[in-house]
Amino acid sequence: MGFCFLGRGKSGDLPPRPECAPSWQPALLQGLKHLQLTLVIGQYAKAWHMPDAKGSLTETVAAWQQYWPDIVPLPHPSPRNNIWLKRNPWFAQQLLPVLQQRVQQVLASAD
Repeated sequence: MGFCFLGRGKSGDLPPRPECAPSWQPALLQGLKHLQLTLVIGQYAKAWHMPDAKGSLTETVAAWQQYWPDIVPLPHPSPRNNIWLKRNPWFAQQLLPVLQQRVQQVLASAD
C-alpha cells in the first residue's frame, strides 16, 4: 500500500504511512486500462480497496465469493500467518485452487 517497507514493529511489519496510498494509487489504477483481477492483500489493502466490506479481514476473505471474479481478498502472506492458515483450512481447500485457475485465465487472456 505504501510502495516501501517501513520496518518491523512489535507485532509485525509497521503499517503503511497514511499519505502513501492516496498519493500514488489513483494515478496507478487509472493507468491500468485492462485490469481483470485485483488481489486485496491484508487489512490495509482491504480498508483502501474495499471500504464497504464489513467485518474482519478473516470474515471478508471467507466471503470471497461475494467479490469474485474481479476482486479477491486475501490474508497478508507472512510466516506469522501459519496459525491463521491452520485455523482456516477452507482457505487452502476452497479459495486457493479457484484463485490459481483465475490467475491462469487472466494471464492467458493477456497473450
